[in-house]
Amino acid sequence: MGDAPVTAERHDAVELLRLNRPRERNALSPELMAALADELERADADPEARCIVIAGTDEVFASGADVRVLPDRNHIDDVLQPSGAEFWRRVTGCRTPLIAAVSGYALGPGFELALACDMVVASESAAFGQPEITLGMVPGGGATQRLTRTLGKQRAMELILTGRRINAQTAERWGLVNRISKRRAWLADSLELAAVVSLGSPLAAQLAKQAVRAAEETGLSAGLEEERRLHERAMASEDRVEGVTAFLEQRRPRFSGR
Repeated sequence: MGDAPVTAERHDAVELLRLNRPRERNALSPELMAALADELERADADPEARCIVIAGTDEVFASGADVRVLPDRNHIDDVLQPSGAEFWRRVTGCRTPLIAAVSGYALGPGFELALACDMVVASESAAFGQPEITLGMVPGGGATQRLTRTLGKQRAMELILTGRRINAQTAERWGLVNRISKRRAWLADSLELAAVVSLGSPLAAQLAKQAVRAAEETGLSAGLEEERRLHERAMASEDRVEGVTAFLEQRRPRFSGR
């Protein structure tokens, strides 16, 4: 796939971004993280890209931070560059729906990257974990918050305080994974799911993503107010008119994102 730390491919309206440091097991080095954030923002700004898939290799999605640089740093934020938490803000700031296609290991920040996506398709070979506690560290990319909101306190504490790994079947049972794919089908299944997402109105998809994210970040009353605001914006859009017209005319809608 070349020497670039992240490669990009277009599959119709789906942008596929692949982490490309196989010899380093896709460890999230500062260079890889900067490249991924740049590619995400490029794809997010492209009106033709209606869903984005982030993938690794058959053997590893992302094995975590680049541990080789840790002994020379005083703070974990120095390692999680660019500008520490800025990388995670750039990932979660992506308006386009994100799907993590996970095969093999998704550990530490690699697991957090999958958690920051909107959906996860996992190979039956996938393994997830937050091993920071075994290195004398605490997760810094959102795991303590997202795992608690998804799994509840007890399960989140178990994963974070033990550092143990869970397989794809457990991750699906706990609600961390949307679907499990066969070892040879994980990427194709991820692209298929992304293609279904891309058929809808890109504006409505962005607004719906924003509304669901609000449920993680606000209380119920504030979340309902945000949903109502976003619903009204969608109702005033050209895509809503096109969608209803196409339904009545029994044809596929031609959404413009406006």
